Amino acid sequence: MKITSNYRPQFFKFRKGIITILFLLIVVSNFAQPDTFKNPIIPGYHPDPSICRVGDDYYLVNSTFEWFPGMPIHHSKDLVNWELIGYGIHRPDQLLLQQGLGDYMGVFAVSIRYHDGLFYLINTCVQCEKGGNFYITAENPAGPWSDPVWLDAPGIDPSLMWDDDGTCYYVGHGNLKETQDWPDQQGAWLQELDTKQGKLVGKRKQLTYGHANNAVWTEGPHLYKINGKYLLMVAEGGTGYNHSTTVHHSDSVWGPYVADQVNPVLTHRHLGRDYPFHSIGHTDIIETQNGEWWAVMLGKRYVDGYTLLARETFLCPVTFEGQTPIFNVGKGIVEPEMKRPNLPWTPFESKPAKDEFEGNVLALEWNVLRAPLEKWYEVNDSKLSLKLRKEVLDSLVTPSLVARRIQHHKFTATMQMDFNSKKENEKAGMILYRRSECHYQFLKEKNELVVIKTLPGKKTEEARVPYSGKSVILRAEGNGLELTFSYGETEEEMKTIGGIQDMSIISFEVAGGFNGPYVGMYATSSGKASKAIASFN
Repeated sequence: MKITSNYRPQFFKFRKGIITILFLLIVVSNFAQPDTFKNPIIPGYHPDPSICRVGDDYYLVNSTFEWFPGMPIHHSKDLVNWELIGYGIHRPDQLLLQQGLGDYMGVFAVSIRYHDGLFYLINTCVQCEKGGNFYITAENPAGPWSDPVWLDAPGIDPSLMWDDDGTCYYVGHGNLKETQDWPDQQGAWLQELDTKQGKLVGKRKQLTYGHANNAVWTEGPHLYKINGKYLLMVAEGGTGYNHSTTVHHSDSVWGPYVADQVNPVLTHRHLGRDYPFHSIGHTDIIETQNGEWWAVMLGKRYVDGYTLLARETFLCPVTFEGQTPIFNVGKGIVEPEMKRPNLPWTPFESKPAKDEFEGNVLALEWNVLRAPLEKWYEVNDSKLSLKLRKEVLDSLVTPSLVARRIQHHKFTATMQMDFNSKKENEKAGMILYRRSECHYQFLKEKNELVVIKTLPGKKTEEARVPYSGKSVILRAEGNGLELTFSYGETEEEMKTIGGIQDMSIISFEVAGGFNGPYVGMYATSSGKASKAIASFN
């Protein structure tokens, strides 16, 4: 077909337009893709990260202890941008986090692995009614996940590895001798796991007690087969300032495993307490589809000597020199800003800062303490309603509390509450919570607002003001170690209460433990029966 002169200019104009659009798209795309990323990649209380890859999709899981739902699962395409997609423990009857479960007990460090069409989460439930080590499975990492398969195994922090012949190995934590040659001597051991029978079979063998003859709290083991050799990676030194990662090598899955002379291959304990990241350790590594190796690990951040956000998830590049993993070549540490992975930049749509409580279910970001065995909250008509129940915040129970992680050193949390009661025992409002003995309560009691600070063995009323309205806006503003509460009928007419409070009471240094800080909504009838309801929107 001949193209006449009448059509040729239009044709070339059309083609030129396509070229221009493509050029602009390339320019915009390159402009939008940063060369670096900032640590932590998942801020706030996200400890003990474990990671797996399926094709070009990455999945990461963290421990959650006494919080429910448990084991949050994040998805990423580029190892930097992560989206919360579900939880491994998402049904109260799936794993009972019972009343009385201690602070930072429950769901410990979890590992995620994928094999033959199934995702596996393997974990330890410490002090649970039915405790010990177990694994659950799912075809979709967003869930639903199976009921637990319980295993007869000591220790915590188990992991799984499938060898080339399809054999599944359980990598356990502990000292099988049951005696210690030095204080806090732990280690890693190996046994075959029959996933069809759902039980451990065959011999059980100790692989290491750590990289040195005084290594303490050797735990969090992961086993990999890389270039025909076996690499055993463990956490050592405890999860505090002396935390570290060490590796051990073997030609056979059963050992002997020889400690790498570079050990510890990753730690920050030699950097001093002025470096912004500390307690780096509990590492898991992954190979990208492009042949790069990257590691995720937990770490903490100081603010004037206090760790306010607990253990968070960090990312660091890894290069192998022989069998030795070298972390961040030339630096050997995890930095605040680093060159990002060679993967397509894939950000997810940002979650809105305001939750309007639309629909009839809570957003994934909201958690409760221990297993909710009865229906005490409801989401409808663009509000969250909490029943006032006998349970109180400073007991080891499931109070009427819905909260989410604090993820930044500078934050604002604001909520509107409708609540009115003339009974002294009926209270509702806002909480900032680390554990049962370390928290703030900002509550409406009868015709007053009160700020209460709780520390171990000590509860202090910080401020009290009259307030008779049914509806009130409550706000908490954190800026490093400074915390300010305010209230008002509208957001334009807020008044402060209690002056500047101290955020350190929910820090690791004051509260201790393995969990992290939350902010949320709370209601209680303080041990007496009640039919009252507090509504938040």
